[in-house]
Amino acid sequence: MSNTKDIKKRIKSIKDTHKITNAMYLIASTKLKKAKSDLDHTKPYFEMLRHEIKRIFRVDSDIENRYFYPIDGIWKRSETYGILVITADKGLAGPYNHNVIKETMRLINEHPAAKLFVVGEYGRHFFQEQNIQIKHSFMYTAQNPTMHRAREICDIILEQFDEDKIGKFFVVYTDLSSGMVGEAISTRLLPFHRAEFDDFNDETKTVKDLQFYPSIEEVLNNTMKSYISGYIYSALIDSFCCEQEARMTAMSSANENAEKLLSELQTRYNRVRQAQITQEITEISGGARALKERKSNDV
Repeated sequence: MSNTKDIKKRIKSIKDTHKITNAMYLIASTKLKKAKSDLDHTKPYFEMLRHEIKRIFRVDSDIENRYFYPIDGIWKRSETYGILVITADKGLAGPYNHNVIKETMRLINEHPAAKLFVVGEYGRHFFQEQNIQIKHSFMYTAQNPTMHRAREICDIILEQFDEDKIGKFFVVYTDLSSGMVGEAISTRLLPFHRAEFDDFNDETKTVKDLQFYPSIEEVLNNTMKSYISGYIYSALIDSFCCEQEARMTAMSSANENAEKLLSELQTRYNRVRQAQITQEITEISGGARALKERKSNDV
């Protein structure tokens, strides 16, 4: 059985750890609120872009664009896949990173020649350790997603796509709207299906008189670039929110375990201390009895 000194030392260690996990919980909670606020502020812009793309297709339903599947549905571009992977910079977030990696590996197994574009230090380290080649690693932190960084990612992806080096792009991230912490999804980023922008319930049907400058094709190209940037930014924010939520869950569980351990250790400490006190009393009583008997014998 451990002595009181060892138990007190362990209790102190657990209390220090409890302070750290509690602080991490509070920090994650604050970051989550801010990230959700940023996402809510960008949603109107993102929805407006989507609405404008719908209007363009209502003006000219036969317009061709390299970011969409052709009208005949025959895809004649490169069959090489590109995968944008969004992970965290660190662990301590439950299964968050593991699920993103697992979904990415599933895509890689289906398409061995796929090229990786990685956000997050955790993902970079994992793929390097597994000797999986990374086409492009975005070296800035995943802890501060911004629209500027989303545009930088978009520019690199579109450069590969426009040059037909990569024919299809997927993004692997954790979707906040799924409502399940740690569940990663993969979705096609490029090309888009026209059906994704069909809106037969839209009341604004009289748009044939709209004019586009310099051309409807150029307007659609520029609008799609902004839309894709917004899509990537939304994925970055969603992933960041889910990371913080997963970290809050993990730290909350750690706090509960720490409190349980502290309760058990305190009970053990009290028992050991009581046993020591009892032993000391017994030794004192025994010594007093022996001394009394010795005096009686001397007399």
